[in-house]
Amino acid sequence: MFRPRSKSLAGLALGVSLLLPPSAFAAAEVHRFSVALSATPTSVDAGDLNDIIDFYNRAAIAPLGYEPLDKINFSWLFQGEVRYFVTRSVSMNAGVGQLRSKTTKEYLPALSTSINVRADLITVPVHVGAAYYLQAYNQGDFQARMFFGGGLVSYTHSRTSFEQRLAGTPADAAGTFKFTNTQDSPGYYTEAGVHMFFATRFSVMLSVLYRSQTVRYPRGTIERSGVVVPIGPLAPYPITLPLGGMTEFNLSGVGARLGIAIGL
Repeated sequence: MFRPRSKSLAGLALGVSLLLPPSAFAAAEVHRFSVALSATPTSVDAGDLNDIIDFYNRAAIAPLGYEPLDKINFSWLFQGEVRYFVTRSVSMNAGVGQLRSKTTKEYLPALSTSINVRADLITVPVHVGAAYYLQAYNQGDFQARMFFGGGLVSYTHSRTSFEQRLAGTPADAAGTFKFTNTQDSPGYYTEAGVHMFFATRFSVMLSVLYRSQTVRYPRGTIERSGVVVPIGPLAPYPITLPLGGMTEFNLSGVGARLGIAIGL
C-alpha cells in the first residue's frame, strides 16, 4: 500500500526540480583568469603645480579682485587590468590606467576682452602587483572574500601644464604663455577591500586604494610668442621665472575603487 505513495512523492519531487530555475542550485563562480575594469574617485596632491596656482592667484588675480583659480585636489583614475589566481588565495594583477585633472577659469575684465587660465595634470600609470584573499563567506550562490594587495607602478607620460591666454587686449602676444613640465617616475600602491562573486561570470570589487608617486626635477619648457625655451633647474639653459621653478609634482592620493571583473 506504500508503493503508490512512494511513487507519487518521487514524481512530485522530480516535477518540482524540473520547474525550479537552474540558478536556484547554482554556486558562485570564481574564475582563475579575469579582466577587470574600474573607476576610482581619488584625491591628488599636485605638489608644485598647486604652488604655481597659488602664486598666480596672489600675483595676478588678487590685485584685480577676481575669483581665484581653483587648485587641483581631485581626479578620477580609470583602470583596466588582468587578474590571475595562482592559488586559491593569491592573485597576480597587471594593468594600465589614466589619471587626469584640470582647473580652468575665464575672466572678462572688459568688453571683448578675456583672460583664459588653465592648469592641467595627466599621467598613465602601469602597475604590477598581487593580492591575498582571506577565507570566503558563502551564502547560497553568493561568495564574498576580503583581500589585501599592493604592487609597483610606473607613472608614464606624466605631464603638467599651466597656461594663460589673452584675447582682445593690446598685450595679447606678451601676456599669452604656457608652462609645461614632464617626467616619468616609479611609485607603488596598496589596496584593501572585498571581492564579491555571484552565480555568473561577473564579479564586483570594492576597495580603498592608496597611491604614492612623486615626479622630481621634471623637464620644463615655456612657450611664448611661438618660441619654446627650456626652463627649470636641470634645463640646458635655465631661466629663473616665478612660475618656472617647479622641482617636483605629486600624484599621490587615496581613493575608493569600484571594479567589475569578467571571468574568462
